[in-house]
Amino acid sequence: MAVPRPNVLLIVTDQQRADHLGCAGNALLRTPHIDGLARDGVRATCFHAASTTCMSNRATLMTGRLPSLHGVVHNGIDLSREHTTFVELLRAAGYATALVGKSHLQSFGYDGPARRRWVNANGGEAPPAALQDARKNRREGAGYGQEWTPDWRSGKRGAVDTPYYGFDHVELATFHGDQVHGDYARWLAERHPHPDRFRGRENALDAPGYSAPQAWRTAMPEALYPSTWVGERACAWLQAHAGAWPGRPFFLQVSFPDPHHPFTPPGRFWDMYTPADVALPQSFGEPGDSRLVRDVHRHTREGGSREGYGAYGVSARECRETIALTYGMVSLIDEQVGRIMATLRSLDQVRDTVVMFTSDHGDMMGDHGMVLKGAMHFAGLTRVPFIWCDPALARRGATMELPCGTLDIAQTVLARCGLAPFNGMQGIDLMPWLEGTGAAAERAGVIIESEPVVLPHGHRRYRLRSLVNERWRLTVSNLPDLCELYDLKADPHEQRNLWHSAEPLRGELCARMLVELSAQADCSPLPSAIA
Repeated sequence: MAVPRPNVLLIVTDQQRADHLGCAGNALLRTPHIDGLARDGVRATCFHAASTTCMSNRATLMTGRLPSLHGVVHNGIDLSREHTTFVELLRAAGYATALVGKSHLQSFGYDGPARRRWVNANGGEAPPAALQDARKNRREGAGYGQEWTPDWRSGKRGAVDTPYYGFDHVELATFHGDQVHGDYARWLAERHPHPDRFRGRENALDAPGYSAPQAWRTAMPEALYPSTWVGERACAWLQAHAGAWPGRPFFLQVSFPDPHHPFTPPGRFWDMYTPADVALPQSFGEPGDSRLVRDVHRHTREGGSREGYGAYGVSARECRETIALTYGMVSLIDEQVGRIMATLRSLDQVRDTVVMFTSDHGDMMGDHGMVLKGAMHFAGLTRVPFIWCDPALARRGATMELPCGTLDIAQTVLARCGLAPFNGMQGIDLMPWLEGTGAAAERAGVIIESEPVVLPHGHRRYRLRSLVNERWRLTVSNLPDLCELYDLKADPHEQRNLWHSAEPLRGELCARMLVELSAQADCSPLPSAIA
């Protein structure tokens, strides 16, 4: 007798650190509903994003392949429609598939000098435009540009064309804070005749005592804020699915644009946490041995912008404010998670549904005196939450210490649903470790990749590859002064770079990294068909 396939609910937040949950030991932040998932399931303690870039890691989540294989090595590169996703396999197996919230598998609509262009490497005659890249498919034309926000704002686009990377139903959110657009904007306009009066710093409410960059007290009512919309529409889809296709398994991805900057928690969530109650990170006043950290602080001191997406330095006051406001955004998400779980219970589907909770990457949040992100591989940026709440698991409230990450999600979901992966899918099936039967570490660690677009603070373009496990973080770069080695047990705040002082260990870890990279080598495509 065939075992019924489970429903799968994947909840994804944007730019949330692993330690920004009560169940992860955060004594100030209140996340009772997400903590409930951890209490009823298994929480990973060494779970890492494959990249610190939004689009790169989200494409890895969908494909189960590293950024260097799927090609989305930084923001601004759409995931190829020719790449298979695990959601397409679920759909082919009869699953109803839906996405509510942020996708970011295609570009939102910002462009600038940081975007890579073709460069004449030898001064010779330029090739035709169609031959300026190694691949002729430039990920343009039909099927692309669907998340391009200027088209949504102008009315040129009013919906995502489905199926979209395997999703039959999409309700899209683009951008962050109170600046979200896409399907959300239409929903907002249906509820208020002048929705733009709520958006942005220019319409913000007075917030005496707050001075943190990219933070304003939004005029957006709590009931109209994007996180509330995500929760509402997810519940609506669950209810509609239960009525239209009872018994048909579903895969629903619920993707919140928060707690990504700008820091704009609405209503009571703005001052739910008092900055004075926030403890500064232990590494706040100590830049450590990292060249990248020193460059960020130098860039900030020299007047570099603190209004973009890259990391910048903050004062102690700004740091506390930023963390407190982020906590407010997380608590609003937690309430929506509770709302979604209540809907599952009302539909009597909790016993049939695997619930996952994770994020696309983290945030420095004051570590080494910095906020936001960049092509750096500190734990605050790479380590993200991962909770697996599964009615079929006997374990409750357990932790999983295996080094693992976003790369492993696709394999694990498919295995749990009784489906084989496609050729070329990387990562491992985590089910044995989630069940508590997995052997000791079968891998040297998790591979993390970064391909920065810009020339940060005087550097020429650089690449990073890291091997991370529960004890070590080894980072290798094409620029020697960016190579790093940290003992995460003795130096959990990553302040003492051992690259130059622990050469035998460095060599051993470099060898482990080479073995792991070899294990992850691409085995796609399959051989060409012969007539």
